Amino acid sequence: MDGDVPTDVRVTAADVLAAQARLRRYLPATPLHHAERFGCWLKLENLQRTGSYKVRGALNALLAARERGDHRPVIAASAGNHAQGLAWSAYRLGVNAITVMPRGAPQTKIAGVSHWGATVRLHGDTYDEAKAFAAELASQNGHRVLSAFDDPDVIAGQGTVGLELAALAPDVVLVPIGGGGLASGVALALKSQGVRVIGAQVEGVDSMLRALRGDRTPRDPAATLADGVRVKEPGHLTQRLLAELLDDVVVVREAELRETLVRLALEEHVIAEGAGALALAAGRRIAGKRKCAVVSGGNVDAVVLAQLLSDVRPRAPRRPRRRHRDAAPALEPAIATLNPAFPSKPRAAVVARDHEELTA
Repeated sequence: MDGDVPTDVRVTAADVLAAQARLRRYLPATPLHHAERFGCWLKLENLQRTGSYKVRGALNALLAARERGDHRPVIAASAGNHAQGLAWSAYRLGVNAITVMPRGAPQTKIAGVSHWGATVRLHGDTYDEAKAFAAELASQNGHRVLSAFDDPDVIAGQGTVGLELAALAPDVVLVPIGGGGLASGVALALKSQGVRVIGAQVEGVDSMLRALRGDRTPRDPAATLADGVRVKEPGHLTQRLLAELLDDVVVVREAELRETLVRLALEEHVIAEGAGALALAAGRRIAGKRKCAVVSGGNVDAVVLAQLLSDVRPRAPRRPRRRHRDAAPALEPAIATLNPAFPSKPRAAVVARDHEELTA
């Protein structure tokens, strides 16, 4: 359970590699897309099974438990995507699964869980209330609680996103942070290659950033389009990992998030949920020659998307700079300094000479 992870539990890059070996036969690698208007690559986890990266961690946890001989029914609290990932994984492996979701969870996510045969219990108004109820049910019935993020097998499974990104050779990767499972796994996979890993959170929904700064006072998260990262208390295991591995956290405003989601749909034809657009929204503040943002999920309610497309009018993107092929003016002083035997001619004289040759 979140908050009950023993301090001696460790997750390493080797665990991420083991997860990749388990998942390879079940899950395809998701594609990369270059969003030229954003100047950023996108890792399209919205095209993963169940529409989110969360299925990686859930499936790896069930497979690892089977290897250990643990066949107990599994219960999980989730705002939606972890529940869908668990439901799909349990269906594939023949495991009994129960999911506890907040009453306000998007209908598309509730329907997705039910589709794969998992039992759905709606309880509370937030993820944290659903989590407490899931823990109570588990203690009464002897089920295994599978955290959405604070579990070593879940973290290792999410880290396979980072392994797939390694072929791109990025210099910076941006990931959304709720409880911290995805960021922890990606950082474990990529930090040894010198990649900067930047987390993204929403203003008023920044419990991980505050915890990393030493402020562990529980605060109710603000209402946000990014329901998938609306976590009151971040993971303890993920917090330890991110304190060691994470390079920075960018906090974006809700208006920035909404505009980015709409631009993704209209300009890049990529449908993302709120949390799925979060990393790209943060990426607008981060410089990088080869940066990549993880589009973590695409399970957005049709009504919400339609309302956003109607209400949000994104600013026109900046026109790209014209690239001048002739860089001679900037190079001429350096050439003259480096090789006095070949003094550079004034720019006007060079242009006049070329004109004469063309018109002769």
